[in-house]
Amino acid sequence: MREPAAATGLPGRLHPVWLWGRVGGDLMDLAMLARALKNHNSRGLGRTVAATAVVTAITATDVYTAVTRTRRSAPIKLTVATTVTRPPNEAYTLWKDLERLPEFMVHLDEVHVTGPRTSHWQASAPFGKTVEWDAEITQDVPDQLIAWRSVDGADIDNSGEARFVPAPGGQGTEIRVSLRYELPGGAVGKAAARYFGEEPHQQLDDDLRRFKQIAETGEVVRSEGAPGGKRARGEFPQHPPGR
Repeated sequence: MREPAAATGLPGRLHPVWLWGRVGGDLMDLAMLARALKNHNSRGLGRTVAATAVVTAITATDVYTAVTRTRRSAPIKLTVATTVTRPPNEAYTLWKDLERLPEFMVHLDEVHVTGPRTSHWQASAPFGKTVEWDAEITQDVPDQLIAWRSVDGADIDNSGEARFVPAPGGQGTEIRVSLRYELPGGAVGKAAARYFGEEPHQQLDDDLRRFKQIAETGEVVRSEGAPGGKRARGEFPQHPPGR
């Protein structure tokens, strides 16, 4: 009863300290409920399970609210690389077809080309949020380099580049991708996103692996019955190796 009552104050209480204080209280409540579940004697088990489910949902809401209302941001820089058995011109051409990017970048929902060097992007963000931005190509060296950045007014400031380098011995192309973006909520927001299955480096590594599959086979390789797109994101949250 205390949790729903306190939640009614969320619309009017914008200070991040108060919001993160709520998250701390939620975690303590979950710890006590987890102990109760572990040591239960079967009496009132249904009520304890129901209370745990409710507090878990409230915790997710509180974390989302605290992250989105914390003004600080955490800059994230990512770099990954892979080698595809295709010449640089083919890899470059596939990447430059921006509207195909959501085929292998699963957190991208849509990309629409709006001009010779401009485009509009829509992506899924942690906690089920959707973000959008307009981007422009800042460098374009055929068969070698594509660089881009978001323009003013983006939900998330970001930039990146993809380099296409001939692999040693003429064995295809080495693709080096670098991304930079600002994650709302500062370091705490970054940690919270990772906790809920949004590991940025693993996401990019998986995206590049899917790009390799499309470049070499024409499609993303999936086992029979494996989900794709948003269903894949929901059923197979990405974690770094070893977790």
